[in-house]
Amino acid sequence: MSQFLQDVVQGLSARDKFLNSKYFYDQKGDKLFQQIMACPEYYPTKCEMEIFIQQTKQLASVLINHVSTFDIVELGAGDASKSIHLLNELLQNNITFTYFPVDISGNVINLLHEELPKKLPALQLHGLNGEYLQMLEKAKAASDKTKVVLFLGGNIGNVPLEKAGLFCNRLRQQLSPGDLVLTGFDLKKDPRVVLAAYNDKGGYTRCFNLNLLKRINDELGGNFILENFAHYPNYDAATGACKSYLVSTINQQVQIEESSFSFAEGEPIFMEISQKYTVEQTDDLANENGFTPVKHFFDSKGWFLDALWQCV
Repeated sequence: MSQFLQDVVQGLSARDKFLNSKYFYDQKGDKLFQQIMACPEYYPTKCEMEIFIQQTKQLASVLINHVSTFDIVELGAGDASKSIHLLNELLQNNITFTYFPVDISGNVINLLHEELPKKLPALQLHGLNGEYLQMLEKAKAASDKTKVVLFLGGNIGNVPLEKAGLFCNRLRQQLSPGDLVLTGFDLKKDPRVVLAAYNDKGGYTRCFNLNLLKRINDELGGNFILENFAHYPNYDAATGACKSYLVSTINQQVQIEESSFSFAEGEPIFMEISQKYTVEQTDDLANENGFTPVKHFFDSKGWFLDALWQCV
C-alpha cells in the first residue's frame, strides 16, 4: 500500500474524517495554488512579498551580520518568487552559498532547476524533493556550513497551534547552535479579511480543495463525485484557527480500491488549517523550543511577520 493510499484510508476511516493537506500539491494543485496567490482576496503572499522586495537589503544585512558563511535551505520553496530577492541580494554582496530548495512536489523542484539558473546564473543550486525535515538532514549531510532555514508563506500555520511547538522542537533538533531560521507568520486581523482569503470569489480555493478528491480518483482508483461536495471555510477569531472543509451534500458511498466510506449529508472532511498568530505567540514559540528571537520584519499593514530566530 502506497503512503498516499495509507494516509487517505486512515483519514477517511477516522470518526471525524480528514485528509492530509500535503497531498494538495500535484501538478494541477501547484497551478491552482499559484492562482490562489494571485487572487485579490489572498493577502498573505502579497504581504510577505512586500517584505522581501522592500526590505531585501535589511534581510541580507542581518544574515551577514550574524553568520559569516552559510547555506540557505528553504522548506516548501514553491516557485521561490519571494526568496529569489534575498538570494539575488546575497549574490550581489558576493556571498558564496548553496541554495537548497525543499518541496514535497517533484514538479516544483524540476521547475526550479530549470528556471532559477536563467535568473541567477551564479547561484549554486541543489534541489531536494521530499519531506521537510528529512530533506534538511540531506542538506546538512551535503554541507557542514551554518544553515539559514527559510520557512516562508506562513506554512507553520498549516498545523494547529498546539502542534506548532512540536514542529519547531523537531526543527531545532536538526539544527546546531548559531543556525538561523526565518519563518513567516500570518498575524491575527479583521476576521472578514481572513475569511475572504480562503473563500475567494473566483473559486480557486474551492477547486484547490476539490482537486485532492480528483487526485484520489486518478491515482488511487477512487470514485468521488466532486459535485457532491461543497467547500466550506470558517475562521475562529478568538483562537486564530482558519479551517477548510469539504462537506458532503448528500448521503453517499465512496469506494477507494478495497475500502468503502460512508458520508452522511452535511458530514465534513477536514482539509486544512491556517493558523493566525499574535507577535507574542511567535516569540513564545521561539523561546520555548530552543530559539531566541533576533528580528521582526513586518509588511506595511502589519498583517504579516517574518521572524528571524537563532538556535541557542
